Amino acid sequence: MTQEEQIARFKEGFPTLDIVAAATPERGITRLDADGIKEAVDYCQSAQVAGRAKFVPASGAASRMFKDVFAHKPETIGTLADNLEKFAFYDKAIFGTAPHDPVKTADTLLGTPGLGYGTKPKGVLKFHSYPDEKRTALAEHLVEGAEYMRNDDGSVNLIFTISPEHRTLFEQALAEVKDTYEQRYHVHYNISFTYQDKATDTIAVTPDNKPFLKEDGTILKRPAGHGALIYNLNKVDEELVSIKNIDNVCVERMLPTTALYKKVLMGKALMLRDRVFGLIAEFDQLTAARVAGNPVGIDLPGYIPSDDPYATEECQSLCNEIEEFLSREFCIELPEFKSCKERALALRAKLDRPLRVCGMVRNEGEPGGGPFIVRAADGSTSLQILESVQIADPQMMATATHFNPVDLVCCLRDHEGRKFNLLQHVDPETGFISSKSYQGRELKALELPGLWNGAMSDWLTAFVEVPIETFNPVKVVLDLLKSAHRQ
Repeated sequence: MTQEEQIARFKEGFPTLDIVAAATPERGITRLDADGIKEAVDYCQSAQVAGRAKFVPASGAASRMFKDVFAHKPETIGTLADNLEKFAFYDKAIFGTAPHDPVKTADTLLGTPGLGYGTKPKGVLKFHSYPDEKRTALAEHLVEGAEYMRNDDGSVNLIFTISPEHRTLFEQALAEVKDTYEQRYHVHYNISFTYQDKATDTIAVTPDNKPFLKEDGTILKRPAGHGALIYNLNKVDEELVSIKNIDNVCVERMLPTTALYKKVLMGKALMLRDRVFGLIAEFDQLTAARVAGNPVGIDLPGYIPSDDPYATEECQSLCNEIEEFLSREFCIELPEFKSCKERALALRAKLDRPLRVCGMVRNEGEPGGGPFIVRAADGSTSLQILESVQIADPQMMATATHFNPVDLVCCLRDHEGRKFNLLQHVDPETGFISSKSYQGRELKALELPGLWNGAMSDWLTAFVEVPIETFNPVKVVLDLLKSAHRQ
């Protein structure tokens, strides 16, 4: 978008979404019993896949993690100082011994001299302590990858989206553990770093929609949210991709639960993928042969060349099967159609899209977007992950039983093994405007359709309940004192 188009979007906003209902276990969120879990895990381990990769959004500095530390909020820095020696980043040579002064502790943690954590990305911060090592968030993702993303040849592919200025820090953190972990876990890591394209940055505006000017008089530009990462995801070659944020890791004693449910999500995705591919193949065999005058001699009982190939009993029966499958698994309901052909082709098109299975956690007061059933402009419904700013009716948000922990598995190839062009499945009308600040001054920011929101709006989407134990984000530094981050 041009600068003028962006300012116009600030003024006009985005269209209000037609939200039908919150997705719940009664409609939209699958709860698997023990047999269903075993079936999914077995399928994950046996299904044929053209490569697996873990995609980890890790851009930006950890400034929000230390917001209250920067502000010297008494309660926060007091707790930090009192518990300093419990943190993995504690170093006696840097911080000294107890008792620790809260203000001095805060300044030493964030600044230089000191650890300089105030300007470093989360991925390279020391999160967890073990008897023989201290692990960064990046290191924990390597350990996780070895547990559930191993390819048949023993390789583990990980893709981290980072800021260019942080690349050296990430490479140093990787070099510290890569060789050791490859020997320990008997894998070979293929690690790549990718940048959010600066061309996707958007301008900021003042609360009255005027361009936000920095001290030097230039317009402030900001990364347009994680939605810009759809361009990075579109370049991934592997077919099956797991997406999980950099800060959502746990200590290794909790890894079995995390790995189990990641395999559940992958298995469910591959089961749905193969069912979709089977329906497409059946549809194409049936309709293509009739349209072409049955050139390959397929046995089609009762075939008459002048018949409408989409109005036959066989085709309409298959369409009924597809329609029931789309409704049951993806909450897709279609409007009425004027002809059998229009209905058949619409159903075929709904099948032929990228597919994702998203873990959903029961609401327990944690932040995050929610799962909803939304009606699109064409009259069809689908499952979508929405942010709170996209939901105008607070009562609708209150009906949500689950939230989005950003735990996705994606299938990125079609029934013929070709990569989907993911950019063709983005809904540009699902961006949103958020309130931010710059050096204490309020501003409005333009967010592109989020990676797991509007950027995947036109995907086949299924939701599966996962336990709260799989969601252990570090949003603020004191989260590192929770049990999930302590051995």
